[in-house]
Amino acid sequence: MKKSLGIDIGGTKICYGIVDENGNIISEVKKKSTPKSSQEICDTLKSIIDENYNEIDVIGLSSAGAVNMQNTRVVSSTPNLPCGYNEIDFSTLSDKKVFVENDANCAVVAEYRVGAGKGFNTVLMITLGTGIGGGVVSDGRLFRGAKGNALEVGSMKIFADKRQKCTCGRYDCWESYASGTGLKNCAISGVKEYAEFKTSILNNKTTDEITTYDIIEGVQKNDAFCLRVFNQWVDYIFVGLVSLTDIFNPDCIVISGGMCNYIDTKSLEERINKESVVTDVTVRIAQTENCAGMVGAALLALE
Repeated sequence: MKKSLGIDIGGTKICYGIVDENGNIISEVKKKSTPKSSQEICDTLKSIIDENYNEIDVIGLSSAGAVNMQNTRVVSSTPNLPCGYNEIDFSTLSDKKVFVENDANCAVVAEYRVGAGKGFNTVLMITLGTGIGGGVVSDGRLFRGAKGNALEVGSMKIFADKRQKCTCGRYDCWESYASGTGLKNCAISGVKEYAEFKTSILNNKTTDEITTYDIIEGVQKNDAFCLRVFNQWVDYIFVGLVSLTDIFNPDCIVISGGMCNYIDTKSLEERINKESVVTDVTVRIAQTENCAGMVGAALLALE
């Protein structure tokens, strides 16, 4: 059985481990801090590959950013990684095959093969983090679009009248309402608009001081303001997922990211299926968690 070294390159850490053809992690998962220069990243990756060289057949890299159609370079801006990162030709790191893919694409492959999407034909995965990432696998194939940039779902516009500016500089992107940042934005709006804030456990805080963790804690304590903010946030998640369901007709939606475990997937599934014009979909929470990028990249390299 062939083995792949999966490496997930993040803005703060690089995680890596050996994965077999069935998606099993068969080594210790190790971590290194992400270096501050592109050359140091190259040197670190070469060191990781050398460390595992005799145990592997191929290398799979998961990275933020759009990847070229040859799966050798990251071609878009990656603000959390050093200047010059998108000039790295990853294929030169080893004489063994090196394959790089966008982290959200790697994650959906992992969930499709060994996670919550296993056994389904068409899986749409949404990652709720600071922004929103997305990926689709159908009939075993990853959907990449014309130039490898598909499924930038966080950039979908959900309003047309410039209600809220997104961190990307445009207005009313889905992620400015439905991501972790979006939950914070819902709280900011709620302080101004919801009468419940006057009696909330958070009413001694300014909008700058309220965090997403405060909202979650308030929901767990049945605070009326926090519940209203949270429900508004879930409504925005629902709005985007209905549109994506109608477009891609998945039979499974997998939700990942730090906020996913607070979502009532059964209720969300019922709402989507009631509103959607296509066949019903199952909504599940991701299972591969922090190893998703590493496992997906390893499996893609083996393919």
